[in-house]
Amino acid sequence: MGVIVVTGIPGVGKTTVMKRAAEGLDMEFVTFGTVMIDTAKEMGLVKDRDEMRKLTLEQQKELQIRSAEKVASMGNVILDTHCTVKTPKGYMPGLPEWILKKLKPTAIVVVEADPDEIYNRRAKDATRNRDPDSIEQIAEHQQINRAAAMAYATLTGATVKIVYNHDDAIDEAVKQAEPVVK
Repeated sequence: MGVIVVTGIPGVGKTTVMKRAAEGLDMEFVTFGTVMIDTAKEMGLVKDRDEMRKLTLEQQKELQIRSAEKVASMGNVILDTHCTVKTPKGYMPGLPEWILKKLKPTAIVVVEADPDEIYNRRAKDATRNRDPDSIEQIAEHQQINRAAAMAYATLTGATVKIVYNHDDAIDEAVKQAEPVVK
């Protein structure tokens, strides 16, 4: 099975869906950001997560490569990460070519919901400090993720599965994801 990448914009519920879909299976669920911070600490680059953004671009790339190598060596893994990262300057790829070469994913799962559902979920979540995107901006970000996922699949030969995580329908979303993880 190898590495299965799960992506989705903030507030879509990708972690909830994929953790449930993988319950009882011999798969490790890891978050790329957590692997990166652990690797950065091992490399002596940072003491905490807040120092990550101060690394040079060269250090960031080396850190991404080492983290991807670590994930790829774990065996059957569901990797929770971002397909794209929205910045004030535009969208950045969350999985640059040098990461994809190391991960060699077998599948990419893009979790989506209706933009208004995501908007409302974000508004109700007081535990996070997210950018106040409009419904139109949320829809755009999901479209960008789809395009990026297909580009990543072109580079790796992975399949792309769209899973819909609508409000009050987590069981249906899990059923959609199960064929990918089994």
